[in-house]
Amino acid sequence: MTMPVMEPDLDAAVLKSWARAIDSGPFSSLCWGERIAFDNPDSLTLLGALAAWTERVRLVTTVIVPQLHNPVMLAKALATGDLLSGGRLTVGVGIGGRHEDYHAAGADPTTQTMRGMAERVAVMRRVWGGEKITDSQRSVGPLPVQAGGPPLLVGTIGPKTLRSAAAWADGLAGTTLDLHVGRQNELYDVARTAWAEAGKPKPHLATSFWFAFGSPDQARGQVHRHLRRYMNWIPAEYVDAMAPMTGWAGSEEELLAVLRKFEEIGTDEVQLIPTSADLEQLERAADVIAAL
Repeated sequence: MTMPVMEPDLDAAVLKSWARAIDSGPFSSLCWGERIAFDNPDSLTLLGALAAWTERVRLVTTVIVPQLHNPVMLAKALATGDLLSGGRLTVGVGIGGRHEDYHAAGADPTTQTMRGMAERVAVMRRVWGGEKITDSQRSVGPLPVQAGGPPLLVGTIGPKTLRSAAAWADGLAGTTLDLHVGRQNELYDVARTAWAEAGKPKPHLATSFWFAFGSPDQARGQVHRHLRRYMNWIPAEYVDAMAPMTGWAGSEEELLAVLRKFEEIGTDEVQLIPTSADLEQLERAADVIAAL
């Protein structure tokens, strides 16, 4: 389950309530995404709070963009999160699709590439391994609880990007806009083949999609409003055109049927993305997951 970090009018009470409800439910992980030029909470600050608010569930960044951060400081912050959570952190990383975030963070737009991300991941791995990467007296700590650092997932929907990530990633943190199971399985096959060719264990295969419970018109309208807000870097008429086919909206029985289809193609995890901060939506999703 993804935290409602892209919803308006959040406060500490809402975030804490969601975190504790996710932790107490049947969910395998608690996820949250990163944006800079938006009013969502800072991802790394939130990591510390989530580590304190939860005890069981894995914490998964979906995704952090390494090029928006100094890689040594990012490695230190994530290692601290792994320490505070008792080794429950998984790090999803991606190149990011918004130029405005690079500009807002003062990051170099020319690094918005797979190579730019892989170079920073390599630095992070060295820090997590306890290697001194400068002539400092001591290496940069703390060491993560998980030896070698948290598992890394690559956030992508592209086969080329996925193949190149097989050298360093532990799996996929994907997304599907239209919930097309066949196309998702084609991407999984790319990952399975690339990981096998790299001599690595089977990749963790995760995908995600937006969801809303309710009557057809009500739930679809909720998804549409969320997309209008979240996708504010895209012209509104394009968002309006894609909204009727994007994400999932419906009843508990319908969501259960969709999740079972993804389970059949070998999906290890579906990371649901809320389109409202209403706890009732979370509770209804928990009931569906408990029935799987």
